[in-house]
Amino acid sequence: MSRLMVGVSGVRGIVGETLTADVAEQFGRAFAVMLPKGATIALGRDTRPSGPMIRDAVIAGLNAGGVDVVDLGIVSTPGVAMMIKHLSASGGIVITASHNPSPYNGIKFMTPDGLNLPADQAEQLKNIWKIGEFTTSEKPGTITQNGQTHNIHIETVCGIIDADAIASRKFKVVLDSINGAGCVGTPLLLNKLGCELVHINSEPTGDFAHKPEPIAENLAGLCKAVREHQADVGFAQDPDADRLVIVDENGEFIGEEYTLALAAAFVLKQQKGDLATNLSTSRMMDDVAASAGVKLHRTPVGEANVASAMKQYNCVFGGEGNGGVIDPRVVLVRDSFTGIALMLNYLAETGKAVSELVANLPKYEMHKAKFPCPQAAAEKILSAVREAFAGRTDAKINDADGLRVDLPEGWLHVRASNTEPIMRIITEARDADAAGKIAGEVRKIAEEVLHHRTDDG
Repeated sequence: MSRLMVGVSGVRGIVGETLTADVAEQFGRAFAVMLPKGATIALGRDTRPSGPMIRDAVIAGLNAGGVDVVDLGIVSTPGVAMMIKHLSASGGIVITASHNPSPYNGIKFMTPDGLNLPADQAEQLKNIWKIGEFTTSEKPGTITQNGQTHNIHIETVCGIIDADAIASRKFKVVLDSINGAGCVGTPLLLNKLGCELVHINSEPTGDFAHKPEPIAENLAGLCKAVREHQADVGFAQDPDADRLVIVDENGEFIGEEYTLALAAAFVLKQQKGDLATNLSTSRMMDDVAASAGVKLHRTPVGEANVASAMKQYNCVFGGEGNGGVIDPRVVLVRDSFTGIALMLNYLAETGKAVSELVANLPKYEMHKAKFPCPQAAAEKILSAVREAFAGRTDAKINDADGLRVDLPEGWLHVRASNTEPIMRIITEARDADAAGKIAGEVRKIAEEVLHHRTDDG
């Protein structure tokens, strides 16, 4: 049996095994302990068939602790974050397992700012749940419904772009919502922007038509549909619609890193200010920032870390290279709706095709790998990698999250997973061979450490 994952991204597990109705109810009660008296929580979910069961259990736990719940229905994760502020709620919950396959579901907890719980609060929640010392209120909380999320979200997104300019182009768009939360609100947005929509995997059933992570090997159907319909662009969302991936007018998957870089380039044409992204995101973001004469702030991996840096440095834009666009004018979490609108506005303003905008950015090749690594060996591997590159005067080392080393020929980021005993290696360079060579050097160092550890028993 797999284990229940509990951390800064919330709770995630296989429904009926590690994530049961009882567990969900317990986490609702645990969260209630952390909330102020008279608290209200905004709650939404993606389309997974297990969603109603987990939702009802979480609400039961919250209500038992005296917490009122506003049920938003099937909405995106950024939609929930936005409604927390709109409702002046004490926090939020999203029932989603993000890009994990359908046997999984999860519970994502949010602060009054709409962000994931910071690490200390996530640990507090976990400890309350483990100890099981819940309180029962003499006055149970209430449940109300609110169907305004999509309209408010779309209105806010359209407030930061030139909707008329987009509508005048009458773009043909193919959208793959993977039968997830994006099925409901995204067509409303594209209709408002005057687009001709070809919507595939468009029923909010949670019956995922392909593996749900929006990466190249899972999007052959979208690429084919763009070619068949001679569309201007293809968009792919993940099940909770916070990530966005783009397919160009030729039906070519351009890579999830380009979503953030293209959107950042367009935003910096509108306003000047710093950017923020995580340590695993492409060097394209450094180039975009440098060309605009602004600073790029790198953070540990995690949406909340990027959002925190954006607040600290008053950044005009940020996000993560997995297709996660964050525009503080809309909401401080990853948002596919915002990404779609910014990309269409970029196309409308320049009159260029997606492939032409991509060609304007420096081209890099990224190499991603992972390997089994006991937690006890992780620090030794990081120390060995640091030592291997410390002698190079042209190496820039950042150890805020694992180890990132920037070199003239490329960069590497090595970090241990927070949820499973593996080590991740990401490298990037001008060509695939160079990226692979850097990755090979790191892997060789790691294998020597692991081999030595085995020999030592």
